[in-house]
Amino acid sequence: MRAIWKGSISFGLVNIPIGLYPASRREELSFRQLRKSDLSPINYKRVAEVDQKEVPWEEIVKGFEYEKGQFVVVTDEDFKRANVEATQTVEITDFVNLDEIDPMYFDRPYYLEPQKGGKKAYALLRDTLKETGKVGIAKVVLKTKQHLAAVKPKGNALVLELMHFADELLESNELDLPKDEAVGKKELDMAKALVNSMTSKWAPDKFQDQYTHELKKVMEEKVEAGGKELPAPKGKAKPATNVVDLVAILKKSIEENSGSSAKGKKKTAEHHTSHRKLKKAA
Repeated sequence: MRAIWKGSISFGLVNIPIGLYPASRREELSFRQLRKSDLSPINYKRVAEVDQKEVPWEEIVKGFEYEKGQFVVVTDEDFKRANVEATQTVEITDFVNLDEIDPMYFDRPYYLEPQKGGKKAYALLRDTLKETGKVGIAKVVLKTKQHLAAVKPKGNALVLELMHFADELLESNELDLPKDEAVGKKELDMAKALVNSMTSKWAPDKFQDQYTHELKKVMEEKVEAGGKELPAPKGKAKPATNVVDLVAILKKSIEENSGSSAKGKKKTAEHHTSHRKLKKAA
């Protein structure tokens, strides 16, 4: 894997050379726009607004519109000038308890790898964060944008997780949310019972991107059908829960979930029994 950024982490007088690597990926299907009549791919040209003439890449520059229709050119040097030191440094300014941070602030994780001569200081920071239960809060500039970030320990690694600044998060004040809605004790007890019956240990591998998986299958079926239209899906949206039926729905949900759990356990037991029979036969 290739580092997408190289620089250093600093806290106090300690400076650790590091490389930044993606810690997540997004699997999305890629589509092209086509002309309907002959499926010819559509291409887009870069044209100047004033005369509609095509502009080659080497003549294109970045511009900031300070007034309607008035621009000033922004160069790479201008971006560097805005914060030269931060462009190559993850400077930790604070250490805070992880459980004090609202999860909504976290955005995207990256792995940090120590570069030559930085392993001991890297291990020191990692182990200190583990022992104290804290994370380092820092600012870092990536691709000309400054980010708030948290440096966290994860196994043998340090993770840099980009965060939202406080003014980037929107409040829920404008939403019509229930405030003084009366919830009955019976409803609450049954809802708790349902939650308890559905509670399991966190297993991230259990959850997959089913939509992308199914969409791939549809594309494969369409290729096999020579591009012909497939039968319309029979999907049906679930109706909203009626307040009057809430207790009955909760009760039915608990019963169905208990039945599903029993079936799952029976299936597992049958699998183990057949597996033992196969071993004996072998």
